[in-house]
Amino acid sequence: MREIITIQVGQAGIQLGNAVWEQYCAEHDINNEGIQQRETKDNAFKVFFEEASSGRFVPRSFAIDLEPNAIDDVKSGPLGSLFNTNNLVSENEDSACTFARGHYMIGEDQLRKLADSCDNIMGFMMTNSIGGGTGSGLGMLIWDEVQIHYKKRSKVGCVIYPSHTFSTSILEPYNALLGMQCLVNSTDIVLAFDNESIYNICQRNLHIAKPDISNVNRLIAKVISSTTASLRFSGESSADLNELQMSLVAFPRLHFMTTGMSPIVSKMDITTTPNDMQTITDECFKPTNWLVHYDSFDPAEDKYMSVMLNYRGNVTSKEANTAVQLLKKNNQVHLVEWCPTGFKIGLNDVPATILEQDDIGAFSKNAAMIANNTGIFRMFYKRIVQKYQLMFEQRAFIHWYAMAGMIVKKNYNKKLAEKNRSTENNREIL
Repeated sequence: MREIITIQVGQAGIQLGNAVWEQYCAEHDINNEGIQQRETKDNAFKVFFEEASSGRFVPRSFAIDLEPNAIDDVKSGPLGSLFNTNNLVSENEDSACTFARGHYMIGEDQLRKLADSCDNIMGFMMTNSIGGGTGSGLGMLIWDEVQIHYKKRSKVGCVIYPSHTFSTSILEPYNALLGMQCLVNSTDIVLAFDNESIYNICQRNLHIAKPDISNVNRLIAKVISSTTASLRFSGESSADLNELQMSLVAFPRLHFMTTGMSPIVSKMDITTTPNDMQTITDECFKPTNWLVHYDSFDPAEDKYMSVMLNYRGNVTSKEANTAVQLLKKNNQVHLVEWCPTGFKIGLNDVPATILEQDDIGAFSKNAAMIANNTGIFRMFYKRIVQKYQLMFEQRAFIHWYAMAGMIVKKNYNKKLAEKNRSTENNREIL
């Protein structure tokens, strides 16, 4: 058995991680105490769970924050008895929303202990936001350490990026720019999400007038669940993180993925929504169903380097291939010239479980898309680089980073150069 360690960093990462564990537990009939309600011969799910001597299944996860509230909420919440409390770590000092304090003020000893308890680590997955101080600073420190000590293991980030029009912190552009260099150099795949895009989906598709973070996280959890289904369920399409990387990443630095799913409709709209293969495939490629927002997406100009479609439910390989071929024929997808095939299809006969508290309706078939699209770098430039440049030219708020020990000009110029290099690499491949 090869194991995957899940790391949840900062308030956003911990809350998202909890939604993912809720989804995993529901799909494998594990209750909030870690007891599996129905025995199964398929033990593939143990890639994410550790079986304790008592017979309980405990998430192979590590959650950390620089202030106690998010961890306290986990301990007192519905999943409080599920986790190993030794792997729920908090400090009493907040990062004050700055990358520097989050990066330099706490170590990674507990994660190393968790890794040492594994027999054969397949890789690491992290949930975090790079707009906040802890998610960016501490999250990137952990990634750097993982890269040093476990270089040959796969590293997948599930990252919440700053949104297009609203912000939770004035320091988001600084934190995000600093975090991006680490994501370029120390991760193998990054699944990109932003809250604003998902808020819009909740309002438009699910008729939720005022979505909250729990609505957002449950949708992201569905995409992560479908991405890892081939790891957690045995079958013809069983895969590992290394295969995911090989299918999606043509160039090591260009590993930032667009995420989408279908169908995303409310429970009241189930009867009026078609669930045929072509419809759910087409819907995955509509920007309105993406969990990250693009400005002025142009399917002819914003080309795909690679695409992974993960179908769940009663789907045959013939149906999936037919749907993809028609998608190409109708010019809904344009691949770069040097990669004319570009598609990897995953099949799993277990549909995504819909929880009682979920907002979306249950269907017999659903799909999640993970795509390496060239347009994502335009999104990074507009949301991170441009906003950073406006603030840094005035040296606005820089003193907070300097006070935490960061050599500001050197660090920021280095990070900006790295980001610009990634953008240039992206242009060159076209």
